[in-house]
Amino acid sequence: MHSRTRRHRLTGVVGALSALLLTVGNPVTATARPTPAPAPRPMTSGPGTNHATDDPFTSARTAWWRQDRFGMFIHFGAYSNLEGEYTRPDGTVCRNAEWIKRECKIPDEVYERQAATFNPAGFDATAVVKAAKDAGQRYIVITAKHHDGYAMWPTRQNKWNLRDHSAFDPHRDILAELKKAADAAGIKLGFYYSIWDWHDPDFGDPATFPRYEKRMYGQLKELIDGYDPALLWFDGEWDADHPTNKWSRQDGADLQAYLHGLNPRLIVNNRVGKREVVDGDFGTPEQEIPAEPVDGQLWESCMTLNDHWGFARYDTHWKSSATVIRNLLDVAGRGGNYLLNVGPDRHGRIPQPSVDRLREAGRWLGTHGQGGAVYGAGHTGLVADPSWGAVSRRGNDLYASVTAWPAPGRPLHLTTKAPFRVTSAEVLGSPRQRVEVTPAGDGYDLTPSGPAVDPAASVIRLTIEPPTAAPAGTGTGLTAQTWPNDSFTGPPAVTTTDPTVNKSYRFDGSPDPQIPADHFATRWTGSIQPRFDETYTLTTVSDDTVRLWIDGRPVIDSAIPHGPKVDKGTVTLKAGHRHSIRIDYTERTGEAHLKLLWSSPSRPQQIVPQRQLYAG
Repeated sequence: MHSRTRRHRLTGVVGALSALLLTVGNPVTATARPTPAPAPRPMTSGPGTNHATDDPFTSARTAWWRQDRFGMFIHFGAYSNLEGEYTRPDGTVCRNAEWIKRECKIPDEVYERQAATFNPAGFDATAVVKAAKDAGQRYIVITAKHHDGYAMWPTRQNKWNLRDHSAFDPHRDILAELKKAADAAGIKLGFYYSIWDWHDPDFGDPATFPRYEKRMYGQLKELIDGYDPALLWFDGEWDADHPTNKWSRQDGADLQAYLHGLNPRLIVNNRVGKREVVDGDFGTPEQEIPAEPVDGQLWESCMTLNDHWGFARYDTHWKSSATVIRNLLDVAGRGGNYLLNVGPDRHGRIPQPSVDRLREAGRWLGTHGQGGAVYGAGHTGLVADPSWGAVSRRGNDLYASVTAWPAPGRPLHLTTKAPFRVTSAEVLGSPRQRVEVTPAGDGYDLTPSGPAVDPAASVIRLTIEPPTAAPAGTGTGLTAQTWPNDSFTGPPAVTTTDPTVNKSYRFDGSPDPQIPADHFATRWTGSIQPRFDETYTLTTVSDDTVRLWIDGRPVIDSAIPHGPKVDKGTVTLKAGHRHSIRIDYTERTGEAHLKLLWSSPSRPQQIVPQRQLYAG
């Protein structure tokens, strides 16, 4: 992890990996299952694989991640042995943490010598998992390999790892220990893996990069087969030098397909590719919280507890527990996840200030049912984000988490975006306290009768009677006509019914053998049936062009060829009514994507489901 400007670009395609991947190293465990490498992908004709196998916003595969909301990030590696400081030969001291090798210009042989003394004998997986459990964190992501290339498990791909290049007990495996402890505690485990590798001599040269890539695929197969992670969290995808990093969008697409071939249940972040909206399952804003829900993709905000990801003995600039709690509430209220980092010291111990703040966050979540504002809760378009706190929705309950409690007799104003009725209101943890709910202006005034329950945040739970929904539809999808050109010229070559508009052919084909992989066009027609009388936001994720009409009126017009891109338009729809829809999409060159999502005050963002689409 590191904060710096990244520039996305499309680079050349590395040669086919299939022959290399057949010889990847043996898996860590004897029970590992062999998986065939991806075959070379033709670029001149279809069909290809639709890699959009589900909708991450609603799929069973991502359900645990969307429910859990709060995770622990762990940055731990050979850099931890220096604890944030390097003394140069001239006696001056350079400070950094996980980037200390590069930022302090430590020579390779010096860095390797210090790594040989790394002995995190104090790493206690049970204690780490307990810290996460006490914090209310429901998943853990640990750095299996950071940019320095040092593997924190006994990889068979090289000797630059904790077993073969350290003073640590060679019979121990901290990832296996953490997996065992996490499973016992009911906590999901994921691994961070850096694509960029400062240590591997084959990484920076395009001529030798396939050798590195072979080992990278081998290591990832070891992690999946040996530890069965629920999630892979990639990093180091950006263009860089020293060594040169030419990781391309196609490299990312190939890797993502390979990983899902190993385990279709895996959740993968967007840094597997080039951090585009079409990459992976979720976006990764770093050290920031988006002001609004992210369009077109799930998201997770990753943050440090102080100013570094790895351990730095001098860094005592800790976030307060109140800040952690309020960040978590803001994230959940905008439909995201919060991945909060700890950096163990060279012995493998989480610093006590981190443990203390995490425990306070867990105390808050576990008290008075306040965790209902986070777990399984998410964004609601029914109300505006208030200045006095955050609001999340879980079923027919709105959780108004108040971080600025009003003076006695003063109201909290809640601006509404759609009509609903409040049927009850209570301050969690203060059962005798009344909350007067009064229609006022553009929403409701909430006036509690007593003091705040908690200085970090007090929660008012509002039970609501939401807008009436029309019955679920009975649709089977839209009519899709596809042309073997990008100008809709002549008769369509293929006509089908597509259950949803959720296509991702990446670089490897088209909808049908009659359709070329480049320069084709698809038109979807039929009708779309909402369940609420509301203003809907229709969102497309596309590459290369898209135009969308509802009832003959243009809603999205993005006809200039582009790379992966989000476009939005709003339209008022009537519940139960079938509104005509037409989508014109063209694929020019490179990737092929089109997704159609909708959201409204009563409908969280999702791919428009099959049952609400009718062929025409």
